[in-house]
Amino acid sequence: MERALIVASFGSGAPGYGFVRVFTSPAVRRILAGRGERVLSLTEALESLRSAGTRRVLIQPTHLLCGVEYERLKAESESFSGDFETLDLGRPLLSDADDVRRFASRLSAAHPAREGAVTVFLGHGAERLAGAVYPALQTGLRLEGWEDLLVGSVKGWPTLDDVLRQLEPGGPRRIELVPMMLTAGRHARQDMAGEWKSRLERAGHLVTCSFIGLGERGWVQKMYRERLDTFLKKYEM
Repeated sequence: MERALIVASFGSGAPGYGFVRVFTSPAVRRILAGRGERVLSLTEALESLRSAGTRRVLIQPTHLLCGVEYERLKAESESFSGDFETLDLGRPLLSDADDVRRFASRLSAAHPAREGAVTVFLGHGAERLAGAVYPALQTGLRLEGWEDLLVGSVKGWPTLDDVLRQLEPGGPRRIELVPMMLTAGRHARQDMAGEWKSRLERAGHLVTCSFIGLGERGWVQKMYRERLDTFLKKYEM
């Protein structure tokens, strides 16, 4: 195998590249191993490719933000920098202002306005500067003219209190909570459908929850394909 594409937790049919899937979470890999399914870590994948004589490796993450997990992935890949002719790490989906603006536009198009209703998108939250993506996305939605689309995060800013304050002037409304995470997992089931739903209902709102993760939405899948296509074009021969 002369060259390979590693996609962290996503699939690809990129022509001309061998395909390797890795999961960055040790906990997820342990759970899958217990079910009889072995998924490689990035280090295991790179060690295998090095042994096979692969010369060019591209790594495309499916992380949403440039957060802690992405930084770990970057450090892990950089430890192999001298072992390949080419070793490059692609960008998460929301890496700069253009990404946020494009995401806000497509998010608003996918959730048209409904009279008397508000959609609240709930993200995980991120440490350090990556967490600024959430308020930036809220600003992007406002600049698109959408006052009925709000952004919150489980472990960051905007908080649930921030969302409640924005809802106060309009009185009780119908609210749909939508996970702004790739998978609607534990945070969607426990935090979104738990504390967030309960507190919004206590404030007088009628609340429903969606359990469709971003990774299931066609327009998000398209954005990842676009990101991958742009990445691969850097190395077209």
